Amino acid sequence: MDATLLLSHIDRHIQLDTEEIALFLSLLQPKTLKRKAFLLTQGEICHAEHFILKGCLRVYTIDDNGFEHIVMFGVEEWWVGDLYSFLTQTPTQYFIDALEDTEILQISRQNLDKLYQQVPKFERFFRILFQNAFIAQQQRIQQNLSNTAEMRYQDFITRYPQLEQRLSQKQVAAYLGITPVFLSMLRKKRQFKK
Repeated sequence: MDATLLLSHIDRHIQLDTEEIALFLSLLQPKTLKRKAFLLTQGEICHAEHFILKGCLRVYTIDDNGFEHIVMFGVEEWWVGDLYSFLTQTPTQYFIDALEDTEILQISRQNLDKLYQQVPKFERFFRILFQNAFIAQQQRIQQNLSNTAEMRYQDFITRYPQLEQRLSQKQVAAYLGITPVFLSMLRKKRQFKK
């Protein structure tokens, strides 16, 4: 798999020399997932962080009533995984599956530790990455607690304008915490305003 997208992503935060790039690439494992295939299932331990080269993944839970609650989507140039499970090496509460045929590059916990030791500037890169993930999670929690469904939908389409076309109405609704019927009403209301 071509790692150009990943190297470009990293280059925005840290600069690597040729040897550092070679070492980093040697620690990555490519993986391909067919649509509907699982990357991680509830109860497993997340042993790697995953960078998406192509495709779309979703991270979600299923409640006792069988309803899906989508925590996040991941598309090209995004990292996805369960950071808590990855860092603590405890079972995950999430499912991660492919909504499209997906290509990823993954780095294991062991290889990430090796990378930190041999190329310390990667600690800075992953610190920035984890900080940004924490900020995004805090914003999402705040929005879910204080914004109306209409405001959450507006924020979703503003932040991720191309993502909505790649997802089913049911998936968008599960991300927003509303029913597909209510999402349909919000879409019609939005169209009417235009």
